[in-house]
Amino acid sequence: MAVVRGFLGFTAACRDFCVLVVLVLVVQPHQANGLGRALTAPSKDVVKPPVAGICAASVIVHGYKCQELNVTTKDGYILSLQRIPEGRVVQNGGNKRQPVLLQHGVLMDGMSWLLNSPEHNLPMILADNGFDVWISNTRGTRFSRQHTSQLDSSTTDFWNWSWDELVSFDMPAVIDFVCGQTGQKINYVGHSQGTLIALASLSEGKLVKQMKSVTLLSPVAYLRNMNSALGKVAAKAFVGEIGTTYRGYAEFNPKKVEVGNFLKSLCAYSGVDCYDMLSGFTGKNCCLNSSSFDLFLANEAQSTSNKNMVHFSQTFRDGTLAKYDYVRPSYNVMHYGQVTPPIYNLSNIPHDLPLFLSYGGQDALSDVQDVKLLLGNLKVHDVDKLSVQFIKEYAHLDFIMGLNAKDKVYNQVVAFFKRQNS
Repeated sequence: MAVVRGFLGFTAACRDFCVLVVLVLVVQPHQANGLGRALTAPSKDVVKPPVAGICAASVIVHGYKCQELNVTTKDGYILSLQRIPEGRVVQNGGNKRQPVLLQHGVLMDGMSWLLNSPEHNLPMILADNGFDVWISNTRGTRFSRQHTSQLDSSTTDFWNWSWDELVSFDMPAVIDFVCGQTGQKINYVGHSQGTLIALASLSEGKLVKQMKSVTLLSPVAYLRNMNSALGKVAAKAFVGEIGTTYRGYAEFNPKKVEVGNFLKSLCAYSGVDCYDMLSGFTGKNCCLNSSSFDLFLANEAQSTSNKNMVHFSQTFRDGTLAKYDYVRPSYNVMHYGQVTPPIYNLSNIPHDLPLFLSYGGQDALSDVQDVKLLLGNLKVHDVDKLSVQFIKEYAHLDFIMGLNAKDKVYNQVVAFFKRQNS
């Protein structure tokens, strides 16, 4: 994408389309020359999303080996998983390659890691540096919409989950599978929601023994300081309205008319600027280019559940990291044995687990003050096990689509993992 600082060149017609797409960025849940130029409207030559799978569409075509795999969760969801076992030039000789698992953000899927060229996307950079790369896709995304029972994605019951279930079922299933296949502990990379579910899981002592190290890009744990007016209005609307107007739509699909109408209605709120919508949601991304953004528009947004969106909105409203609030005390008692949802206590994360956090000064979703709250929970972490990177000019999408992310972030991620494996 020609480098982005907003959607200032968008026409009114494009704006309606973007209302559907950019909610990808509400809650998560992102260098070339020409820094500072505004993004123009997407190309009229539509880039079609893959139908054969992520490997065929975005990995094998670049000369890498890639496997399409399925993993089944304990509650029956069948998740798509891709494996890039080595780089185009094989390294490490006969040594075992260390596994790295990448987990995408909300309303995205594994394709979001592969939108830039092989020289500029994290999975292929890791593979070329001798790692065994695995890409996870959460339930509800296009290649993870099957269930072992008769539960179909067109039914309400299929969508009865929030990120609590990603913590309890999706992450354990994927990590158990990767550990079983490789016989090794995992190096983990999460972006946005992918950081949230890792932090929540680790705080409960889950998967700790299977994690070698953890990288968190645009870390999301708290949303109380989210500085996007559009995001705040959307979060408040989800808490207040999903229970009434949108109760019948268990799937939150940004491409559907009902969701589009809801999103467009947010533009009527005072203080909300829907003209520069990308910046309004994510902050001013400094370093995106137009070709990658065309792929982004073609492949994202992915579906999630309305319940998941409500859960994120509760996190913003309450300023805490807690399990889903069923509102009625009796319902919470039924699910948790107490009238209020249990808190995820991040100070319980093992102090000797190697962590690398990278966050941006322009990120409206992973706000600087919220990241500082997260770091406050990690203040007793072993000093030599916690690495923190702050990139003043980065916003939410720069971490996965920025053309200078290799130099700014990914080289540091590779070095961090190699230190743990030395």
